[in-house]
Amino acid sequence: MATMPTLFISHGGPSIVISDTPARHYLETVSSLVPRPKAIVIVSAHFETHGVTVVTDPKPEMIYDFRGFAPELYEMVYSAPGEPALAERVLELLEKAGLSPSRLGKRGYDHGTWTPMKLAFPEADIPIVQVSIDPARDACWHYALGRALAPLREEGVLLVGSGHVTHNLRAYFSVLRQGAEVDPALAGKVTAFTDWFAERFAASDLRALLDWKNSAPFPADNHPTDEHLMPIFFAYGAAGEQPKAERVHNSVDNGFFANDSYLFR
Repeated sequence: MATMPTLFISHGGPSIVISDTPARHYLETVSSLVPRPKAIVIVSAHFETHGVTVVTDPKPEMIYDFRGFAPELYEMVYSAPGEPALAERVLELLEKAGLSPSRLGKRGYDHGTWTPMKLAFPEADIPIVQVSIDPARDACWHYALGRALAPLREEGVLLVGSGHVTHNLRAYFSVLRQGAEVDPALAGKVTAFTDWFAERFAASDLRALLDWKNSAPFPADNHPTDEHLMPIFFAYGAAGEQPKAERVHNSVDNGFFANDSYLFR
C-alpha cells in the first residue's frame, strides 16, 4: 500500500459549496491529487476541546454551525460514515504519544469537515474520523499531534487539517456585508504572511514555522485568534520528518482572504 500524503485545506465559509470560486473548484479536484484513501482522519478548526478528543460515532449527523447563510445550506447532508475501529487506532496512537486523548461517542460533522469533504469526495463513501484541536495549545502541540498519527499514512489513511491560512473575520465581514473597500495595507499583510509560510515550508524551516507568532510577518492581522491555523501544523507533523511541501492552491477572496492549501509528502 502506497504511503499517503497529508493535506492542509483552507475550508472557506459554508457557502463555498455553492459559490463559483477558484477555492471551490480547487476542492473539487482534491480526490485527483491523492491516492484513494481507505479512510480519512480530519482535524477541523471548528472542533475545539480541552486536550485532544477523538470521535467514535459510526454515523455522524450534520452540524450547521453558522447563521445567516443561504437556506439550501441547512438542507445539505454529507452521509459519510464514521469508523469506530479506526477511531480506536487513533486513540491508541495518541495515548502512546502521551497526549492523553478523550473519546466522544456522538458528534456530527461541522462545516470545517463536511463542506470541503462534500466537494472533495462527493460520493460520501469514505469513512471519516474526527479529531479535535485545542485552541489553548500552540503550534508545537498540534505538530506533535500530527506526528503521533503519522503511522496511519502507511495504512491507507488520509490525514487532513482543515482550517484557514488567514482568518481575520472582522475585516472579512466588513468588506462583505458593509461594502467597505479592501484596505491595500491589509491585503499586503495577507500576501506577506502567506508567502512567508510558502517560503518556510519550501525551506523545511520547522523552527521558524513553529515559532510563527514571533517569526511570521503580521501574525495578529491574519489570525486575531489562533485556532484556524493550528490544523496546518497537524498536517505538517503528520507527514513525518522534513516532508516536501507543495502549495497546491492559493486563491484569494475579496482581495485579502487567502485560501491556501498544501500537500505534504
